[in-house]
Amino acid sequence: MSSSDANRQRGSSTTVECKSQYKAPLFLAYQSLGFLFGDISLSPLYVYQSIFSGRLKHVQNEDAIFGAFSLIFWTLSLISMFKYAVIMLSADDNGEGGTVALYSHLCRNAKFCLLPNHQASDEELSTYRKPGYSNRNIPTSSLKKFIEKNKNTKIVLLVFVLLGACMVICVGALMPAISVLSSVEGLKIEAKIKNESIVPLISCVLLVGLFVLQHRGAHTVAFMFPPVIILWLLSIFAIGIYNVIKWNPRIYQALSPYYIFKFFLVTGKDGWVNLGGVFLCVAGTEAMFTDLGYYKKAPVRAAFSFVIYPCLILQYMGQAAFLSQNLSAVPISFYASIPDVLFWPVFVVAALAAIVASQAVISSTFSIVQQCHAFECFPRVKAVHSRRWIDGQTYIPEINWILMIISLAVIVGFGDTNHIGYAYGIACLIVAFVTTWLTSLVINLVWHQSLIVAIAFLLFFGSIEVFFLSSYCMKIPKGGWVPIVLSAVFMVVMYVWHYGSRKKYFFDMHNKVSMRGILTLGPSLGIVRVPGMGLIYTELATGVPASFTHFLTNLPAFYQVVVFVCVKTVSVPSVPHAERYLIGRIGPKSYRLYRCIVRNGYKDVYSHENDFENELVMSIAEFIQLEAEGSGNLDGTGDGRMAVVRTSGKFGTRLRMSESAGFEGDSNNLPGALTVSSSKSSTLKKLQAMYEQESPELNTRRRIRFEVLNTIYRDPHVKEELMELVEAKRAGAAYVIGHSHVKAKWNSSFAKKFAINLYSFLRKNCRSPAVGLNIPQTCLIKVGMNYHV
Repeated sequence: MSSSDANRQRGSSTTVECKSQYKAPLFLAYQSLGFLFGDISLSPLYVYQSIFSGRLKHVQNEDAIFGAFSLIFWTLSLISMFKYAVIMLSADDNGEGGTVALYSHLCRNAKFCLLPNHQASDEELSTYRKPGYSNRNIPTSSLKKFIEKNKNTKIVLLVFVLLGACMVICVGALMPAISVLSSVEGLKIEAKIKNESIVPLISCVLLVGLFVLQHRGAHTVAFMFPPVIILWLLSIFAIGIYNVIKWNPRIYQALSPYYIFKFFLVTGKDGWVNLGGVFLCVAGTEAMFTDLGYYKKAPVRAAFSFVIYPCLILQYMGQAAFLSQNLSAVPISFYASIPDVLFWPVFVVAALAAIVASQAVISSTFSIVQQCHAFECFPRVKAVHSRRWIDGQTYIPEINWILMIISLAVIVGFGDTNHIGYAYGIACLIVAFVTTWLTSLVINLVWHQSLIVAIAFLLFFGSIEVFFLSSYCMKIPKGGWVPIVLSAVFMVVMYVWHYGSRKKYFFDMHNKVSMRGILTLGPSLGIVRVPGMGLIYTELATGVPASFTHFLTNLPAFYQVVVFVCVKTVSVPSVPHAERYLIGRIGPKSYRLYRCIVRNGYKDVYSHENDFENELVMSIAEFIQLEAEGSGNLDGTGDGRMAVVRTSGKFGTRLRMSESAGFEGDSNNLPGALTVSSSKSSTLKKLQAMYEQESPELNTRRRIRFEVLNTIYRDPHVKEELMELVEAKRAGAAYVIGHSHVKAKWNSSFAKKFAINLYSFLRKNCRSPAVGLNIPQTCLIKVGMNYHV
């Protein structure tokens, strides 16, 4: 091959690599248009209408119109562009955004987290620190010391985060209502509908259809989301340019902040009262940061800067140009500014865009609820996730119906875009305010910038948001009370759940069984050991829970292999699957007591399924081998060392795993494997076979068969323990969870009694732990426990 041919090949390969490097970010930017920016792109439907409501409805002044546009331009530039696109997108937590992500980021860099089962081994996760992180030469922050030492300050910080999460839930209920209602209001112009109840009725029908279809997921129609929003953006962009050229080309002068002064000079106090309507132009910007995890910073920043921002500015400029010559059209400014020929196409696109944007906001609400639940700040709910769905998408039935009821209630109750806009604006503004405070903490404690820089950020953006909030205070009686009341209810529920969960955990810690008592019972634990594997679920990461001894006291028999399973949340977005399982031993080897800690991030969807049992068996087998190959003195008197076994290069080679078509105990041994006989009698085997045939749930589960490899083991006890593990798996696994009844002590204060009784009520009426952990009901054993906290 000649040198010229080689150079051509290298050049072509370089070109292909460059194309692939640009293709992925462009595709992510394209997708983000449909899933992140639908909310903010719909704001032109109702912003001017909200600004010029009340006493400003009959303003006949061009300066007021120009001033309103100037306010919109600078609000979009400072809040959406400068704060979020430039600064906030850099405050991500390993690619994740939102209030919970900011809180998690702070918890990892300082001891702010109130989760009680934190372990030092959690900090060894690859996602816990950024690559190349070192705490050397980092100055100690006085603010960090103060918060770490003061428990009440940590509680205040958590409550502040929960306030932001509650408002995100309110946005998930209010945004579909205002978007769908404002898009359908165009019928009042062209269809000339005089009955005021027709438009809300059509909106309610569309919303019911939207929420009812949530359980099917958006994967089947997700490919349509970006094209719909792009078509909508092109429409408002073209209409904006058309209106500027036709009605008032001088509108560009309003880019000067001088017109903001003229706006307040003309409108006076009434302009300040209606200032909240201006903030609606940036409502929805938070989604750019909250849903950042599905995309990357660069594509999102590029999509907003080069597509969303110019389209919105030109649309608002065009509306202002139109209104400056048609002052009486303020209540229907958007649809009135559309040329007659384009009305119906734009109307259809607006309705579709409203549905697409609502879908994205609802999914974001499910995500924030799941994250709060991971931090023990929300009652147990059923999170449904299908592999066929969009990656990371979750559906929570209870939250879906709550959002639907609230959305329908505000449309039926108000029936007016302005009143819903007040409620929606307050919710979005408080979310932005909470984000500003948390980001100022991140600047100082995570980015290690000086306290002056953090305070400057807080004062600059916080003062802008407080200025808008002062205006919204006047709108609380006119609909602004809705998010306040809803967030208060959610806040009480969320904090009470967190408080009760911590009290229950500390009760378990105080009453856990001492290892000395376990060791005095001997290898049989003083009970009959029967064939099978018992998985005991506990919130404790160390020690033996009292529910285990409570079970043995009432029924002195248990399985030959016992695994204490702790499912916990670590303050990271996601835990790599290879690092998820921590395996250890409790007591001497002859006791056959193991511990498995399943570590999840706050964005991970815990999927139990049948694979968990198989992975658990493989992980325990790997631990047994590593223990024998490493140190033989781990046969101690307490909890042994924990190991992340899946990172071992030999993982999966200790046992042979194959899929069995029939009943597991009847299949033939594989070549090269040891024969492991089942301890079950023939009668029990027949009963199990009959039971599995009658249970459809068990028939759909994969049947995995394990075999011990016929190799030479350095320690004969290893082979014996592996064969006993495989035998227990063949006999079947049972799941033991605590069925607790929590009560306050008789001498508790009234506030504590109220909190604990409410927590107990929530536990009884929310999903059971078995549903949250996806434990099959046919293999479940519940152990009743009374808690007096």
